[in-house]
Amino acid sequence: MSFSSRNRNLLILHGTVLVWGFTGILGSLISIPSVPLVWYRVLIAFITLYVYFKATKTSLSLPREALIKLFLTGALVGGHWILFFQSIKSSTISVGLVCLSSLTLFTAILEPLIGRKKISGLEILTGVFIICGIVMIFKFESQYTLGITLGLGSAFLASLFSIINSRQVQKHPASLISFYEMIGAFIWLSIYMFATGGFDSGLKLVASDFIYLMLLGTVCTSLAYVAGVSVMRELSAFRVALITNLEPVYGIVLAFIFFGSREHMTLGFYAGATMIMGAIFLYPYLRNKIEKRRLEKTIPLV
Repeated sequence: MSFSSRNRNLLILHGTVLVWGFTGILGSLISIPSVPLVWYRVLIAFITLYVYFKATKTSLSLPREALIKLFLTGALVGGHWILFFQSIKSSTISVGLVCLSSLTLFTAILEPLIGRKKISGLEILTGVFIICGIVMIFKFESQYTLGITLGLGSAFLASLFSIINSRQVQKHPASLISFYEMIGAFIWLSIYMFATGGFDSGLKLVASDFIYLMLLGTVCTSLAYVAGVSVMRELSAFRVALITNLEPVYGIVLAFIFFGSREHMTLGFYAGATMIMGAIFLYPYLRNKIEKRRLEKTIPLV
């Protein structure tokens, strides 16, 4: 891979993560409740992806068993987004994004349990630091208890469907997985909204909502997803994971730019956030080092 190609893909990945960080801004700006917000998002996203697939002549066929699993997983995806946006609306963008970072903690716990594997010492240590950071945020930002709880719930659901997707992606294209999960999320949300009367009043939009939702569904979901998948063909999974961890950082910086003093938090919050982000960044780095040492010990010298 040429130097220019590598730099171009790194730039695309950073741009994609920046766009993902921008979803919190849009979620805060959109006036409608979280459930119809996510309903519009998945509707716009899967229509956009469908147009993309047709333009690129991508086959949409998958085995029936896979379609059922993805349809059910779509409920987790929809639930994750609802809790995330409600977390932001109940607290601040910074709180929602930092709580979402606990995804690493939940994955470190759930993945070994689901896969019946032993939890590594490094994962336990990382989890301890993340828990300490969360406790610190709870202590200094107790007025945002509901937002913090919803953010942690969002991270828990994200961890679940990420683990499921990590297995599905070994068998099926990632783009199709996302497409059918969004259809599943749309159908589950439609059923919920029909049962609760959400179609009567919750879908009313003002002009600004329409613009923000189009940005959220196309640029921040479909386009960003396709771009994120494309760079994985040339960049290592380790580098992609490391740069993706910048999403909360980018999101918090953008929140300051757009909302200023409204996003100002206590020093305790930033101490807790630093502890969480530090653990998240160190985890893949240390894991990479440990795996390299393990390989060096198993490769015989000649």
